[in-house]
Amino acid sequence: MARSKDYEQLLEQAKDIVINSIGETMDLYGVNRSVGNLYGTMVFEQSNMTLDEMRYELQMSKPSMSAGVKRLQEFDGVKQEFVRGSRKQHFTAEKDFFTFFGNFFSQKWKREIKLNSEAIYKAESLLKPIIHSETATPEIIEEAQEILEQIEHSKLYYAWLSTLTDALNSGEIFDYFPIPENKL
Repeated sequence: MARSKDYEQLLEQAKDIVINSIGETMDLYGVNRSVGNLYGTMVFEQSNMTLDEMRYELQMSKPSMSAGVKRLQEFDGVKQEFVRGSRKQHFTAEKDFFTFFGNFFSQKWKREIKLNSEAIYKAESLLKPIIHSETATPEIIEEAQEILEQIEHSKLYYAWLSTLTDALNSGEIFDYFPIPENKL
């Protein structure tokens, strides 16, 4: 018969497997793997954690831990909590992956839309004078028109992405892609 200590080791091993996977996944989406490991660790915590507790758990420096928490706060992956009588900052992870997904991706998509919309505007302001130029060669004008057509097509994508982002933020997306019922 297995001893309680063996079960504790299996529990820790199971958590480590999932934490590692979360870290790898976050790395896929451009977030440092250690930040993903931090988030995964906090997901399994039953209560909030201080920076010192996080540092001990992950064996990382306090500045790295602090930077990781700030990164997670950017998309509401963790929130600071007030604890009466404590001078330390306490943090808790967003444990609902649907909420986390919505916060994370809508922030990324909004940044993509803003960045590329600004680039499109600048590129258009350079291309339009070429297209209307009386001194540019027909080849240059044709290439400018082709680039402008591609830019116009990309505007459709950013309009669609903006609509998708809004649907994610409002929860409307779940009308089309419902959250499965938990059958556990």
